[in-house]
Amino acid sequence: MEGEKMYFPYFRGRQYDLLALKELAQKRLISNEILPVVEPVKISATLDRTLKCYVDAKMRLAMVLNPEVKKLGEEENMKLYDKTNEFVLPAIIMNNNAPHVIDQLRNKGYGRNDILVILNNRDEVEKYKKIFKNDAPAYVLIPDERSIKRAVSNNKILLEDKFHKLNRNADYANNDDEFFSDDHRYYKEEGYIGFADYSMIGENYDESGFAPRAVAIHIVYIDKDMNFRIHHFVSNSNHGLEDVAGKYYEAVMKLKAWYRSGNEKQRTVALSTFLEHAEKGYFPGLPTIKKLSIMHHLELVDRVLRKESDK
Repeated sequence: MEGEKMYFPYFRGRQYDLLALKELAQKRLISNEILPVVEPVKISATLDRTLKCYVDAKMRLAMVLNPEVKKLGEEENMKLYDKTNEFVLPAIIMNNNAPHVIDQLRNKGYGRNDILVILNNRDEVEKYKKIFKNDAPAYVLIPDERSIKRAVSNNKILLEDKFHKLNRNADYANNDDEFFSDDHRYYKEEGYIGFADYSMIGENYDESGFAPRAVAIHIVYIDKDMNFRIHHFVSNSNHGLEDVAGKYYEAVMKLKAWYRSGNEKQRTVALSTFLEHAEKGYFPGLPTIKKLSIMHHLELVDRVLRKESDK
């Protein structure tokens, strides 16, 4: 298997997901310890630019060719096939359409062992076993379910949603610091070759956009035991919809105070940008907050994994 990949963050290909991944590749802020997986929700110029950045940086990214959260038309699906190459790994979700996708990939010269597979449905196990009886996929992302884990012999990646998503941003203030993940410490002894999650966005896909009553910044950090925790910085003036920029300033000032209270080791390029916003009173827009939070998380995970590799 080419290269050492341990962490497989899974994204739904929203604009801010793609912009985060693009900037991480452009600035070489992550290494080959990380292989992002993108399930596109549409064909866009941002998707094309992101893929090009990974090719130019000679970094690998996996792209789902049969997305589920938002079905693409047949013509759009065919365009996805043309975007795969040495650095854009073809990925499939095990579902009714998977055999057709594998046939299309075979016509383009891809073998079964060139594919990343997402197997997250017990009802698809028998189909998986039949298709990959003789050739295991390059990677198989699976949940921590015994019936699925038994069916996958090789190249298992643990996929879990680690983000405790709440209905309202204001509710994060009730429990503003919580455990996030220790999978990076234990995945090998549990029989996996890597681990995956949905970063600090969560598995749920929701396209709805609205002005929030509260602004929340979700920052993953490393604790003294080398576990990942997540801190939620929530605005105070959460009764109305007005002055989103003011709400952001309240939240980012809390982040600044937290950082200065002994958390300087958590600094990343993205976290530095948040601190600049606090200094200048600048509001970048809500999507950029999510972009920066994703970037910070992936840069931090990469830092931990590279330290483990150097031991």
